[in-house]
Amino acid sequence: MQARMKQPAMVIPEAMRALLALSKAAHESGVPDKTIHLVHIRASQINGCAVCVEMHVNDAKKSGDTDQRLHLVAAWREAPYFTDAERAALALTEALTRVADRPEAVTDEIWNEAARHYDEKALSGLLLEIGAINVWNRLNLATRQVAGSFR
Repeated sequence: MQARMKQPAMVIPEAMRALLALSKAAHESGVPDKTIHLVHIRASQINGCAVCVEMHVNDAKKSGDTDQRLHLVAAWREAPYFTDAERAALALTEALTRVADRPEAVTDEIWNEAARHYDEKALSGLLLEIGAINVWNRLNLATRQVAGSFR
């Protein structure tokens, strides 16, 4: 496997700084790191971004998450290892990652459940993180970045 080109954010340093600043701001919103890692993993699984799946699983493990939970992110609805707040974040992640798959991208049910667990600042951070990981996924997929290349 070989990338088509360097990762675009590496080619345009201003873009890298902007994307990193976005993530830094979102991280300061009050959403737990474990939840952010789960969001990154789930969106990356849906999008098929091996670079991001590998990177964020490794990040989650470094943050103390368990192999048991990480192996089951793709099946979070059927696994008992996730909190209600994490489930709300994962449902919102799936909805925003698959915006074209349903008539209403984010249903009131999904929104209300997320809003029940996260205040406005945290919900804003969660939305920004979901948007950011989808940007990274799309950049990596378009340029065929290779898993492990981030090391």
